[in-house]
Amino acid sequence: MALTQGAFEAYDFNRMVVEFTMMNGDATVLCAISTGALDDLDRPFKATSAQREAQFLRLRDQIEQQIERTFPVATYEGKRSQIVLRSIDFFERKSN
Repeated sequence: MALTQGAFEAYDFNRMVVEFTMMNGDATVLCAISTGALDDLDRPFKATSAQREAQFLRLRDQIEQQIERTFPVATYEGKRSQIVLRSIDFFERKSN
């Protein structure tokens, strides 16, 4: 079953992530994206704390597509057992 859009949850300043949900049928999948990944996706723009929700909403399609690709092999992290996206999930490392 394909994941569907959930809701924006919050910007967690302490963890430097934006939390959101996706839906897997009736089950809620807790997700987050690091602020570094958001800023890398949104270059050259670097958001302030107050701009994180708007930034997430603007980039939501790209973020949700990556969650769809990550979900089948995801590692869940933290107390809330979230899928956390980081810059590396969007950009391949370049070898020297």
